[in-house]
Amino acid sequence: MKFNVGSTDRILRIIVGLTLIALAATGTVGIWGYIGIMPLLTGLFKFCPAYTLLGMNTCPMEKK
Repeated sequence: MKFNVGSTDRILRIIVGLTLIALAATGTVGIWGYIGIMPLLTGLFKFCPAYTLLGMNTCPMEKK
């Protein structure tokens, strides 16, 4: 699996994912907040399937 998520993008995804999950767990945003699992996982694994489909890449390592 090739990495396609860069460091800034990765940090933002992890923060957004954890925030959404925390809000869902406390009942603030309802069950839809658990969608935060997706950005969390893509941030942790440095791979986004949507980026692959769209031909995007924010990881500088791939440009070598």
